[in-house]
Amino acid sequence: MSKQGKFIVIEGLDGSGKGTQISRLADALTKRGVNFQLTAEPTSHATGGLIRDALGGVTKRTSAELAGLFLADRIAHCQNSADGIAAMLGRGVNVICDRYYYSSFAYQGMELGLDWVMSANLNCPAILKPDLCIFLDVPTEVADTRISLGRASREIFEEAKTIERVRRKYFEVFGILSGAHNVKIINAARTPDEVFADVWAAVAEILDGTEK
Repeated sequence: MSKQGKFIVIEGLDGSGKGTQISRLADALTKRGVNFQLTAEPTSHATGGLIRDALGGVTKRTSAELAGLFLADRIAHCQNSADGIAAMLGRGVNVICDRYYYSSFAYQGMELGLDWVMSANLNCPAILKPDLCIFLDVPTEVADTRISLGRASREIFEEAKTIERVRRKYFEVFGILSGAHNVKIINAARTPDEVFADVWAAVAEILDGTEK
């Protein structure tokens, strides 16, 4: 039987350099022959499309609607029999996920409060708990500048005041989950090389013997 894969989540504010670090991580894992799969939320399922329309401002949704859509999308993401996270982990594939329920806690938790959003996700038996969450932390002004330089338009959560609220909410969530979840907070305001050195150290540790 295949060894169970590890489930690793990469989180961060918009503008934290998350995409860059995930790309570098994928390159490093490929070079070392590690069996892995990249995935992301929102997913490519129908629920993911509804979420992207809402985030892009195409369709207006309440915070409760968005939280519900993310919950449904996440259940499909975990349990789809063909390409779900549980199926991949069972085949020995290590899963690297771009955003997960920590994002729901931070973003939808701003308007709904954390109790319902966290309870709905953490108490759902179909939703998996990650082995590791890496949070790429940058000050609000750094995130705002990077978004301005890299985007022609902004999504609904990408205004500077909202970014700061989201960052505070993430740290509130990590405080609540302290001791129960394996969260590594990495200073992502440094050079990409410096950030990746810490990302790789955290990932290599969780992969049990992957070359450092």
